[in-house]
Amino acid sequence: MNSVTIRVPATTANLGPGFDCLGMALDIWNEVRFLPGDQPGVSVKGYGAGELSTGTDNLVYQAAQRYLQELGSEGMPFSIACDNEIPLARGLGSSAAAIVGGLLGASALMGEQEPDMERLLHLAVAMEGHPDNVTAALLGGCQIVVREEGELVHAAISIADELRAVLFIPDASVSTEEARRVLSDTVSRYDAVYNVGRVALLVNALATGSMDSLPVATQDRLHQPAREKLLPWMPLLFRSALDAGALGAFLSGAGSTILALTNGRELTVAYELADTANRAAIPGEVKVTKVSAQGAYISEVR
Repeated sequence: MNSVTIRVPATTANLGPGFDCLGMALDIWNEVRFLPGDQPGVSVKGYGAGELSTGTDNLVYQAAQRYLQELGSEGMPFSIACDNEIPLARGLGSSAAAIVGGLLGASALMGEQEPDMERLLHLAVAMEGHPDNVTAALLGGCQIVVREEGELVHAAISIADELRAVLFIPDASVSTEEARRVLSDTVSRYDAVYNVGRVALLVNALATGSMDSLPVATQDRLHQPAREKLLPWMPLLFRSALDAGALGAFLSGAGSTILALTNGRELTVAYELADTANRAAIPGEVKVTKVSAQGAYISEVR
């Protein structure tokens, strides 16, 4: 083969109350092209150009090498060309996309016609450290994923085709490490019950299309209140989205992106989010997208 091209979707995690156990793929894509026989290295276009490493320590390259090691293969020389549409450090799964793209690309390089998705998933979780983003990036759609005695148990939630996601993506980034440092190691029983009830309500709303409960179902007490220290304007943008007709609003992953779910009125929600952010002097961009039922896939083999 001359090249293999992989496409990997952006993801949002938590969806409010589902901390570290809910992830959803979005229709925003990174494209990763593997070129066998080339001098090892990585080129980057789009987000991360001039910022991400172009050496073999690049996360995409490291993930590919990890898969080859898993197979016990000495591998082959190859280079990688990344074309990134997923912003970095904004809670949209850029690291998950890099890991999944590298793993799936290495599988394709090895000629695997039907990749072992469970093997890829376990390797991706081991590299990422938590399962929500990588599960949605690899499998697509909205995914529940939990650990049980070292194993991963995951299940897909059917999502209405009409559901849209309106994103406010601030210029300011938040690292996952920083966003996790502000979290408490313990929670009260009240807060645990609060979130358990809302996760149940959220899964029911998404699976049945009972969208009226989403304003309550997307509320959270486990991580968003603590992360408000890093993003003090978060409640302002939540309220702006909900007042404009959003079905629910939450911090995407560890942030800094704010995501509002809509079923109609997405342009109004987008306008109000942009206007509110502008008046509050929060630079950023607004993007409207949809849930992607498709996860990572091999788009081209030459």
